[in-house]
Amino acid sequence: MKRIWRITLAALLLLSTSQVRAVDYELPDVDGQMQTLDQYQGKWVIVNYWATWCTTCLKELPDLVSFHQNNKDKDAVVVGINFEDINMEELSTFIEDKSIPYPILSSKPVPVTPIGKVPALPTTYIINPEGKVVAGDVGIITQQDLENYIAGEKAARTVAEKATTKDDAS
Repeated sequence: MKRIWRITLAALLLLSTSQVRAVDYELPDVDGQMQTLDQYQGKWVIVNYWATWCTTCLKELPDLVSFHQNNKDKDAVVVGINFEDINMEELSTFIEDKSIPYPILSSKPVPVTPIGKVPALPTTYIINPEGKVVAGDVGIITQQDLENYIAGEKAARTVAEKATTKDDAS
């Protein structure tokens, strides 16, 4: 069955974030260095809120790893935000044990982040190359879900650009 981003929940999440820019978000990585999402501007950024104890989060992990590996050198990256109160040494060990290749930032659980609400784990947001939050979903996402969404957005942009070019030529 082809997955469609949950429109009602996504709409509710996005209503609270429609004007948020990713560049406004700064968190520490597992080494304690502050990182911002604006360092990925120009790429699609998949922000995945998760926790080590979350079995649903662990189920989607292979798809996030695969998506990141296939796209990191092109036009998209995954950034994980560990959303629990955990010792950084434990988190580093977990990341190493699970072979997570994408950046992991750390945040204590809060009801609303600079990107939007995190009502349950996992929660994933998609930020477009301009740094705007364009979609959000709660629950397991797959590599195919992400690829389909981004491909659809790219196609819509191409159509819009062609329409603008035709209007300019008139």
